[in-house]
Amino acid sequence: MKTRIILLISLSFTLQLTAQVSNEDLNRQLKDVLNQFESLSHRLDQMEKSIDDLMWFQKLEDIAKIDKVYMYGPPLAHENNPTGQGYGNPVKFWSYVFLPKNLDENKKYPLIVFPHGGVHSDFSTYYTHIVRELISQGYIIVAAEYRGSTGYGAGHYRKIDYGGLEIEDVDASRNYMLENYSFIDKKRVGIMGWSHGGLISLMNIFDHPDHYQVAFAGVPVSDLIARMGYKDQDYRDLYEAGYHIGKSADDNVNEYRRRSPAWNTHKMKNTPLLIHTNTNDADVNVLEVEHLIKSLKADGKKFEYKIFNAIPGGHSFDRMDTQKAKEIRLDIYAHMGKYLTPEKILRSISDIDKAAYR
Repeated sequence: MKTRIILLISLSFTLQLTAQVSNEDLNRQLKDVLNQFESLSHRLDQMEKSIDDLMWFQKLEDIAKIDKVYMYGPPLAHENNPTGQGYGNPVKFWSYVFLPKNLDENKKYPLIVFPHGGVHSDFSTYYTHIVRELISQGYIIVAAEYRGSTGYGAGHYRKIDYGGLEIEDVDASRNYMLENYSFIDKKRVGIMGWSHGGLISLMNIFDHPDHYQVAFAGVPVSDLIARMGYKDQDYRDLYEAGYHIGKSADDNVNEYRRRSPAWNTHKMKNTPLLIHTNTNDADVNVLEVEHLIKSLKADGKKFEYKIFNAIPGGHSFDRMDTQKAKEIRLDIYAHMGKYLTPEKILRSISDIDKAAYR
């Protein structure tokens, strides 16, 4: 953002020196340049997504069948033209589906719903090793590219509803799987995610407690009000954009509260939940997750949690390829497996290495 502003200021100065233009003309030219930069950025995201899709097939072809399916969630959170054509139509989005290559359609398999993180991001091959580890245990996985995800153009990007209807998109991906794959056991469905994906996992078990038999939330974004306080204005701009919340936390604190797990813990029922956080996380400050933990305790909820002390890797500490990260993932898989009973639970570092790496 800062680079873009400097570039625009430089361009503005150059235009003033080289041509006699009115302020109105200059503003129009600057707006055109900004729009071109935004358009280029989305085109690059789409190109990167296409390349990453090919990498998914290359990285998992030995153990998984991979598909990308088109589905829908609720209508837009904000409609600009309530009398226009298409008003109230559902939001369409893609989801990744990963099936074990040796799947037997006469058996029943557990499902993992796996929302990605990032304010604007996507389900990328960053998660390859974790997907391989889950597939090797006999899980089926669905990963929604919910509203606001990158790689699908400006229109999908601007549909973002952080902590809002994206929750319903992810739950819609769960429902799609149960409706379309008869070999999924509807009584063995879990949800897991990190960071923003952790927030989505938490909000889903709060809003749809009967849909998930177990949940894991890693370094989850938990308190958007506190988050707006310790992040810079460039980050806050992502939420204050006119096509998103449109106001700051100071101007509409209740809206940010509504989207924050730490302020919604009273809605949790009986879904077995494991939470992980790390004291040196430079993205999701541990204070957010501490607030979540205290709120769950205050509401008398049963759950498990671990606050790790300065584990190398910070925000990614348990998603890395390190020995410690693998050990921590074994605990996560034990938690999920206790309630989802896959064919095989990874129980050792050797099991993880055989599963995740060719």
